[in-house]
Amino acid sequence: MATGSGNTMKIAGIILMVVGAGLAIWGFQLSGSVGSQITQAVTGSDTDKVMTFYITGAVSFVVGIYLFAKN
Repeated sequence: MATGSGNTMKIAGIILMVVGAGLAIWGFQLSGSVGSQITQAVTGSDTDKVMTFYITGAVSFVVGIYLFAKN
């Protein structure tokens, strides 16, 4: 495998880590919105949209770490 391919995987890993962290932060900000707080008070859990951002951010971050650490 060419060395350029390893660098490409590391760059893709970094991008995925940044995107994952951004999605998690965005989800955290959404959890503080009025609509989300009302839903949280009534149901006791976060909204589906917030949970989607958390899960997608976490998965993206973990895949980014894997790609960055590989090779």
